[in-house]
Amino acid sequence: MILFLLAQAATPTPMGPVGPASSERARYEHCLDRATSDPAGAEAEAGAWRVAGGGFLASQCLGMAYSREQRWSAASIAFETAATAAEKAKDARSSGYWAQAGNAWLAAGDASKARAALDAAIASGTLTGMDLGEAHLDRARALVTANDMEGARDDLDRALSEVPKDPLAWLLSATLARRTGDMPRAQKDIAEALRLGGDDSDVQLEAGNIAAKAGDATNAKAAWQQAANLRPDSPSGKAAAAALQQFSGAQ
Repeated sequence: MILFLLAQAATPTPMGPVGPASSERARYEHCLDRATSDPAGAEAEAGAWRVAGGGFLASQCLGMAYSREQRWSAASIAFETAATAAEKAKDARSSGYWAQAGNAWLAAGDASKARAALDAAIASGTLTGMDLGEAHLDRARALVTANDMEGARDDLDRALSEVPKDPLAWLLSATLARRTGDMPRAQKDIAEALRLGGDDSDVQLEAGNIAAKAGDATNAKAAWQQAANLRPDSPSGKAAAAALQQFSGAQ
């Protein structure tokens, strides 16, 4: 899911009349394309461009290249550099770069730095729609790590209002509800996650977890089996297979 969010953020932002000149825009778009197909080459290109005065566009592209290489801490720093430079230039894209930094810090396993970056992204007031929803979603994940369940619930509810068709938002909301003992909410939200993304093993795993907690053995087994079948070698598929064994052994 993290890779998906960063790939989504790689789409070049349309440039308005106050944007960079066409040659700079072309260089930026070429750099982003290369970050997908040749991240090592894009890293070198973006680094040289940044030294030559490429500013926040070069730093953001460098972050994308690092992300494709799964060098998450380096990516986070590059995105933060882009965000800070864009803020100084009074460019509204800074909020998107802060959001990218937060997403990358989550991938790096640093929830505290992720929250700080996401706080900056949301506080800007310029994120809207899907971008705002995804930022709240990521901040909720950071807050869960910090054991701030109330704050995470607030962010998840805001995310759901902005991205109501995102199965990940419903999945995380259902998981949080299960963990906090709100089973009616957990069951309602996992049903929506299944409707939108029933072919996702993570969703099926959680559906099994919720059914098991509710004492519904039949649906727990069915969901766990589906998760194991969908992606047997994934963490969720393996967890589902283990759950099936444990559940079976309890009979």
